[in-house]
Amino acid sequence: MDENKTEHILLISLFTLIIFPLLYVAKLADDNTFTSWKWVFSETNILHIFLFLVIGTSVAFAFSRLSLSGPYSPLFLFIFSFAGILPLWNEPESIIDASRYFLQAKSLKEYGTAYFFNEWGRDINAWTDMPLIPFIYGLIFKFLGEVRAYIQAFTTLLFASTVVLTYFIGKILWNEETGFNAGLLLMGGPYLLMQVPLMLVDVPAMFLVSLSIYTFLNALKNGSHLWIISSSLAISLTIFSKYSALFMLSVLPVILIVSLKKDRKEIIFRTLKITIVTCLLSGLAVYAKHDIFLHQIEILRTYQLSGLGRWQESFISTFLFQTHPFLTTFAIYAAYKAIRDRDTKFLIAGWFVIFVVLLQIKRIRYILPLFPLFTLMASYGLNEIKTKDIRRFISFCIVTSSLVIAFAGYLPFLSNTSMENIKKAGEYLDSLNCETVSVYALPQKESDGNTLAVIPILDYFTDKRILSDQDWSLHYNGKGVSKSSLRFTWEMKKPSFYSGHKQIGDCPSLVISSQKTDCQNYFAKNGRQITSNTIKTFYLSKDFFRFQTLITICP
Repeated sequence: MDENKTEHILLISLFTLIIFPLLYVAKLADDNTFTSWKWVFSETNILHIFLFLVIGTSVAFAFSRLSLSGPYSPLFLFIFSFAGILPLWNEPESIIDASRYFLQAKSLKEYGTAYFFNEWGRDINAWTDMPLIPFIYGLIFKFLGEVRAYIQAFTTLLFASTVVLTYFIGKILWNEETGFNAGLLLMGGPYLLMQVPLMLVDVPAMFLVSLSIYTFLNALKNGSHLWIISSSLAISLTIFSKYSALFMLSVLPVILIVSLKKDRKEIIFRTLKITIVTCLLSGLAVYAKHDIFLHQIEILRTYQLSGLGRWQESFISTFLFQTHPFLTTFAIYAAYKAIRDRDTKFLIAGWFVIFVVLLQIKRIRYILPLFPLFTLMASYGLNEIKTKDIRRFISFCIVTSSLVIAFAGYLPFLSNTSMENIKKAGEYLDSLNCETVSVYALPQKESDGNTLAVIPILDYFTDKRILSDQDWSLHYNGKGVSKSSLRFTWEMKKPSFYSGHKQIGDCPSLVISSQKTDCQNYFAKNGRQITSNTIKTFYLSKDFFRFQTLITICP
């Protein structure tokens, strides 16, 4: 290695290692509502994380020396990104929204696909969810089993596939090197990494948005019937993955405008064919459930839209703490580079910034499906560095740093929050020789959420049959719940598979509460005498979150 390149390697290594202490000192500026640094690193010894960063930088250098270009690039990206998520499968189901998707999926497993389509939005409470992803989760439950690892394998597969799609999109827009780095940089945000193993819809929506972009680019370029149909199908699936994904597809008209520079008539004709086929595919489904969709749109208009102004996180949190600062730096420089070079293709990747800024979307989870465009911006800016080895080293430094923060910071933090109690309790129940567990949920003390909503998450973690005798239809009358981000927890319907049967076997009862609970006192108040007190407790808790789920196992 020549002297000039050595100096650059050392300088990049220095910046990589110094960023973490600087952000740690400024951690109070991170107002993320899930993995804020002021919470994550409040009780963490940062010296061992810094040591891991040193090791990670060395690993980044080793990877940067490998020849990863050529036909095996997509395969490397897929395997590398899939393997990078595997250690995170052990995190708890930390976001309560998963309970909705679990109930919808289990309804399909219990009663079949016909019931799912007939009752989705009616007996199956849909809130503001679209049906596609819960439907796929339900098929996994039905044909493979109600096992969390299968869902995690699916979401990890979609994430790794999104990395590969980002590579191909970058290759179409610019070149293979830009695509490779963009795909790799999708692993450059620890927040996104932590979302992948969860039973949510954001990562599947990100895959489908990327698939829509990729197939649309090829359909305009190639024009074959296969690409036209593939593009229409991808767009239709994206529409039914998440309501916000429909707005994110606004990048497709940008692609059309950029593509009109060549074969204008042919491009317009191909776009019309895609539009017609997409309208036919999605229009039939919308017509069949138009009353449900109209009701959901009304909730989005009166509740979700105003909520965007209340449930906010700063751009500082999103683009400095929850993603690597190098990414943001190169993305900003990319905008200057594109303007300087008059590169209109950059408008496609740059739509990420326009979309986020115009709509003022200040919550990272709401913009995750567009993150591949953000990494395409960063990779484009990274191209200004002329030496390929240096570009590759920077990319791997970003990735290894994010992996270290996710593994050594975020994962231990989330594994010590109260949602870990649900996971541990499920594992304990599976060790018992019985069939049915009676579950009771007590009101939250500090949070305006409904504790009953975590019963499906407990069900997700255990093979035991859950029995819930409580009435789920009682609505909270306190102030502010109509505007609360946890309003849906009060509007969930109890499915019939949690009632209508009796406790079988010698299973204990389980109480979910926000405070430590005395079994004898609780059951005495409810007209039942027990001869002994608590069997086992799971009382992990962090005061950062108002919604708490402490588990008490009672006789």
